[in-house]
Amino acid sequence: MTVFCLGSINIDHVYRLPELPKAGETLTAQSHVAGLGGKGVNQSVAATRAGAEVVHIGAVGRGDAWIEGQLTDHGIALDHIARVEGGTGHAIVAVDDAGENQIIIFSGANLKQDTAAIEAALAAGGPGDTLLLQNETSHQVEAAQIARDRGMQVFYSAAPFALEPLRAILPHVTHLLVNAGEAEALVAATGIALADQPVEAVIVTRGSQGAEWISASAEPLFTPAFKVTPVDTTGAGDCFAGSLAAALDRGEAPEQALRYAAGAAAIQVTRPGAAPAMPSRAEVEALLAS
Repeated sequence: MTVFCLGSINIDHVYRLPELPKAGETLTAQSHVAGLGGKGVNQSVAATRAGAEVVHIGAVGRGDAWIEGQLTDHGIALDHIARVEGGTGHAIVAVDDAGENQIIIFSGANLKQDTAAIEAALAAGGPGDTLLLQNETSHQVEAAQIARDRGMQVFYSAAPFALEPLRAILPHVTHLLVNAGEAEALVAATGIALADQPVEAVIVTRGSQGAEWISASAEPLFTPAFKVTPVDTTGAGDCFAGSLAAALDRGEAPEQALRYAAGAAAIQVTRPGAAPAMPSRAEVEALLAS
């Protein structure tokens, strides 16, 4: 089976500081690194390293050939990556000594997706395949509709959280992924409990408190987080999402897939960066075995 991902491709500018700046405060960074990121490509890299066959659908600026090299280096084929006018999306990421972060994103090419290109990429998809989506690109709803018409599962990461895009895409989503804050905002805005949302399952990540799989048809599943000392939490949710999709794609039961995803995220946060920090399947399975 195949994991497709219509997802953002960003150039991450990562700045390390002892602590995150407060409003109106200027701080000097200890280091700066530019590399591959974006919620979408992070998920694709995580799924690829978990052993899934992955097709990434996205867009970059015409003048950013070096980021295409980064995609190739991370195992992402360029077949469905459009080159568009304007710059590649980018993110300003501040990371403190505790591994916490602040992130500002500029969407750039990520908002220049094309329905015909999405349809062409998903033409190879069908029942048993999965489409990953996040709220960092244009054409999310169109992609979800195409995927559902082809009998695919649609996983939607509701981040960055915004209620109207979520309302628009929810009728076409099978699996909704949210963090604890996003889950609270969703219930508060809709008045609908997580178990009663119009999807097959809601997956809630709670950081060091673990993760839950919630559905109307079964008792909630819970997996605890692995105890690690974080270096950088950037991309942890993306690692979880891509790893979960890959584990389910290879036939693991939800409880097994949750544990695999939790293990992958635990390893990922002990390393600097987002996409480059995604662990391999062998690394995750060694952690689970221990």
